[in-house]
Amino acid sequence: MPDQDALPSPAEVTGGRSPDLGRHRETVAAVLARRDPRLLVVAGPCSVHDPGAALEYAGLLADAAARFADDLVLVLRAYLEKPRTVTGWTGLLPDPTLDGKGDLAAGLRLGRQFLVEAAATGLPLAYEFVDPVLAPYVADTVSWAAIGARTVASQPHRQLASWLPMPVGMKNCVSGRISPAVDGIRAAGRPHAFPGLGADGRMKTLRSTGNPDAHLVLRGGPAPNHDAGSVAAALAGLTAAGLPRRIVVDASHGNSGKDHNRQPAVVADLAAQLEAGTDALAGVMLESYLADGRQDPAVLPADPALSRTDACLGWPRTVPLLARLALANHHRRVRSSVSS
Repeated sequence: MPDQDALPSPAEVTGGRSPDLGRHRETVAAVLARRDPRLLVVAGPCSVHDPGAALEYAGLLADAAARFADDLVLVLRAYLEKPRTVTGWTGLLPDPTLDGKGDLAAGLRLGRQFLVEAAATGLPLAYEFVDPVLAPYVADTVSWAAIGARTVASQPHRQLASWLPMPVGMKNCVSGRISPAVDGIRAAGRPHAFPGLGADGRMKTLRSTGNPDAHLVLRGGPAPNHDAGSVAAALAGLTAAGLPRRIVVDASHGNSGKDHNRQPAVVADLAAQLEAGTDALAGVMLESYLADGRQDPAVLPADPALSRTDACLGWPRTVPLLARLALANHHRRVRSSVSS
């Protein structure tokens, strides 16, 4: 048999939960339900590869969160797992040394430490759950979760979403199809019983009551779907399924053609929709980091400030986008107050 490395139980790794976690989750849920008129903005690196540099970025984002607090709820993209179409670096949790050695036990401890320190900045944290087995190690630090384009049709991921105690965004498929994500939202809203890892590291039956805050994330596909027509079509699909009309739009991935230089144009389009009064547009996602672009993941040592997965907008180019979204949401709030 292949070598088997023992892993710590979740109870051995977890601890240090942010005292603001409950408030952060309630705020995110309120923004998505439009009880809070602000705009949710999930920003950060494609995948964290250097905890120290990512904490530096978190400090910058925390300052921006205070600056734009009247109109934006900023959430740190603290992704530690990286989904792959075929192969490649799978993230800090499964491969903390970035070289394919797969020291998962070390990755769980390092990743958990990063999440606790990132939460200490006062920011809510966002996380994409790639491997459901690893969820108990990190879920109690997360305020907004994502189920990705490659796993949104997976039953275990839908069951996990029903169990997670925070809002969960379901991304449309890589093909651009929205219906699997809509079905995922419906499935996540229902109770499930499924196998999962207990705090003691033993498998057990997890029972969920359903997640009322699951929602759609438009991330594009072969063609973008961030424009007003695509948003309206997605809303019609949600209405037909009997689901709340609330959408988060990812400005990267398929909506930018995986070109970080196109994210500002996507944000400009979304800002125009906000100013036109589109209330169902609840959030925006940005791939943003300290430096602009990406590095070759095969080259080590890695540059701490440069994404080693998808190319990101550098911080100097991110701040104007946050300001643009804040101004657009301000106009939306004013427009709404006048019409009411």
